[in-house]
Amino acid sequence: METGKKDTKWMVSVALMAAIVIVLANTPLGMIQLPIIKATTVHIPVILGAILFGPLAGGILGAVFGICSVISNTTAPTLLSFAFSPFLSTTGLAGVVKSLWISIGCRILIGVVAGWLWILFKKIKLNRFIALPVVGFIGSMTNTILVMGSIYILFARQYAEAKDVGISAVWGLIMGTVTASGIPEAIAAAILVLALGNVLIRLLKRL
Repeated sequence: METGKKDTKWMVSVALMAAIVIVLANTPLGMIQLPIIKATTVHIPVILGAILFGPLAGGILGAVFGICSVISNTTAPTLLSFAFSPFLSTTGLAGVVKSLWISIGCRILIGVVAGWLWILFKKIKLNRFIALPVVGFIGSMTNTILVMGSIYILFARQYAEAKDVGISAVWGLIMGTVTASGIPEAIAAAILVLALGNVLIRLLKRL
């Protein structure tokens, strides 16, 4: 009976976190429109969910984030939305698979990486005030590096065409996005995961 109650509590908790992901993904706070790409804060509840409820929960929440990304890029496309929406593929079935990997696969791995990293830090008894921001930072950078790295590997030519530059310039543009958008996102995630994670961990211990 206790196991059943625990499973139900886990499912309800993950569902609530998924609702937060969906709300953020559909407001300006979750998907910040930039000239070439949409910067995001939606990965923060994914990371928090992975910390609080484990890698499986993190993976589920990452999938919800990814599905929201597909919807967002399909209904309000930008120059790079072909890399995130299978419905905007310019390279047939191969493009569909690639875009699903970038939009959903990479986001699932945010939660998986964050969840297992948190488990590792707990095992080595790393101080929570150090572990939380590190998981937040690495979880966020997992998103940025996987997404932008996959775009470079899978869609370099299309990226160059969208930006109207030579393909040799793509690496510099990708790194520029990582530096200008990814690192500030990761720093913000580290701060927010520390602040929110500490409160939520204490709250869960009381329940």
